[in-house]
Amino acid sequence: MSLSKESKIYVAGHNGLVGSAIWKNLKERGYNNLIGRSHKELDLTNQQDVKNFFEQERPDAVVLAAAFVGGIMANSLYRADFIMQNMLMQCNVIGSAYATGVKKLLFLGSTCIYPKDAPQPMKEDALLTSPLEYSNEEYAIAKIAGLKMCESYNLQYGTNYIAVMPTNLYGPNDNFHLENSHVMPAMMRKIYLAKLIHDDNWQAIKTDMNKRPVEGITGESSKEEIINVLAKYGIENNKVTLWGTGSPLREFLWSEDMADASVHVLLNVDFKDIIGIEKYSSVMYGAKADGLVDRNHSAGRGGAIPALGEIRNCHINVGTGKELTIKELSQLVVKAVDFKGLIEFDSSKPDGTPRKLIDVSKLHSLGWKHKIEIEEGVQKLFEWYKSSLN
Repeated sequence: MSLSKESKIYVAGHNGLVGSAIWKNLKERGYNNLIGRSHKELDLTNQQDVKNFFEQERPDAVVLAAAFVGGIMANSLYRADFIMQNMLMQCNVIGSAYATGVKKLLFLGSTCIYPKDAPQPMKEDALLTSPLEYSNEEYAIAKIAGLKMCESYNLQYGTNYIAVMPTNLYGPNDNFHLENSHVMPAMMRKIYLAKLIHDDNWQAIKTDMNKRPVEGITGESSKEEIINVLAKYGIENNKVTLWGTGSPLREFLWSEDMADASVHVLLNVDFKDIIGIEKYSSVMYGAKADGLVDRNHSAGRGGAIPALGEIRNCHINVGTGKELTIKELSQLVVKAVDFKGLIEFDSSKPDGTPRKLIDVSKLHSLGWKHKIEIEEGVQKLFEWYKSSLN
């Protein structure tokens, strides 16, 4: 199913890391009929507000990039929020998209959906084969529910909802707030601030803290208050202490590459392409013609179409297929920031999943491959961070 340049596309989360990059990518391709709403304008956890929005705007396609996200600390502290907020957003958007006849929907998840001890690299069919990593279990369960919603709507109603599962993302508009950011931006800001303390560059520290306060402490706070709050996050004079051992392996994808992959899938990939069954369309067409599938009834029991057999794991991994340790990542950040100080790892703190590399062969077979390698990406992220302080 193709979308024309005039198609109305709603990007949920268009101000976020990935949503903003998807918006930019669509614009660059000539898709200008885009709709975005900030959280203040539209609370996606409010079912009635979402329903009203869809009935009024009637988008042709939806990109669901909005999510309640954070790192290990945030996932540990706000477990109820991580499952509830994400489930509400997904249910409201997917439900309203179906009710208003949206032609194409792209759902963005995360590779934390996979079991803690999944065989590496993780293929799509590793889903639900063993227990999840405890530290982000709630977020993972919400994202699994989201991809299953897409899969189930496709099987029951013949919709065209695609789920993509990106690896760890970083890039322009990343979250650098120390209390709830992901590993790379948190590490980068910590190392940068430790360098500024050593350089006695308090004007730069004040600018940084005013832009992104930490626990209510801003650049207008006293030097002692700033030093004390930064110390809580392992930031000292020419020294940074990071959580864990530094040994976990991680894969990182530049957010603008993720956006390009997402738009590629949105414009060029249909559900039938993913499940690899060419007869899917004809089976669905026949079921509809026979009156077996309509807006309220499924073909076969439980929404399954018997002629297709068991269909699952229809999501697509999006990543580079390459990995490095957290310690190696810290060395790339040190180089980008030009930090001459000490990096220590606190092994009493959790590491999270030991390894999280994904298999991207399905993505490659659908015609897309990443462009930005990690060394270039870390440098680009630091340049963006410094420009964001101006």
